This record gives sequence, C-alpha cells and structure tokens, in this order.
Amino acid sequence: MNFRKQAVPEAPGFQIAPMVDIVFLLLIFFLVTWNFARYETELDVKVPTAKEGKESRRSVGEVIINVKNDGSIVINRKTVSAEELGGTLRKISELYPDQAVVLRGDQSADYRHIVAVLDICRAANIWNVAFATGRPDS
Repeated sequence: MNFRKQAVPEAPGFQIAPMVDIVFLLLIFFLVTWNFARYETELDVKVPTAKEGKESRRSVGEVIINVKNDGSIVINRKTVSAEELGGTLRKISELYPDQAVVLRGDQSADYRHIVAVLDICRAANIWNVAFATGRPDS
C-alpha cells in the first residue's frame, strides 16, 4: 500500500533573481566603463580650441598623454618623467605597433614641452600621434 500522494510537477515560472543579478552587473559594468572613459579629460589641462576640428570617437585602449602648463607629463593620472614615459611607450609599441596616442597639451604650455613629448614618441616608435583640441566657444 502506498499512502503518499503523487507529486504533480509544476512548470517553472519566470526566475526574477537571475535577471536582477544580470541587470546590476550590467549597470556596474557601464558605470565603470564610463568613469574610465572620462577621467583623462578632467585634468587641469586646457587644450586650445580649433574652428575646423572634427569630433573624434575615443577608441578602447587609447593612450592619452597630458602636458601641463609647467611642462609636467601626466599619463593615466600619474605624473611621470620623460624617461618613464619613454619606457612606457616603448613597451606599448612592442605590444601594439600601430598604437594611437592622443597628445593633450595645455594652451599655455611652452612649445618645447610638446616637442619633447613628440621626440619621446618618435624614439619609442610611436608614429600615430593626434593632438587634442577643444570646441570653439559659441
């Protein structure tokens, strides 16, 4: 004799907990990505404006070199010397031969500081260098 009732299997319903987890992970991913995409342009470097400039899209892994008005060089929010910049750029050019570099020079910086960074880029075999400019005041 079997006194147990036969269990009727229920169809699984919509699982909300995994969906909430995925939404939170996507939210965190986009917040972190957005934060890393904007932090290089918030430095106290005021780039000169250009009337005929084009809005360019930033690419992933883009190297941004900031030259402040006193001639100090900042990369990844870290002030580096010319030798450290050269070593970093040499490592990057060995791994990625066609790596693009964006040079953000302060408008009040001496031109010799910009040329020194260009010389460092050329010595490190970086040939794809772009200059950042600001939008003209309307």
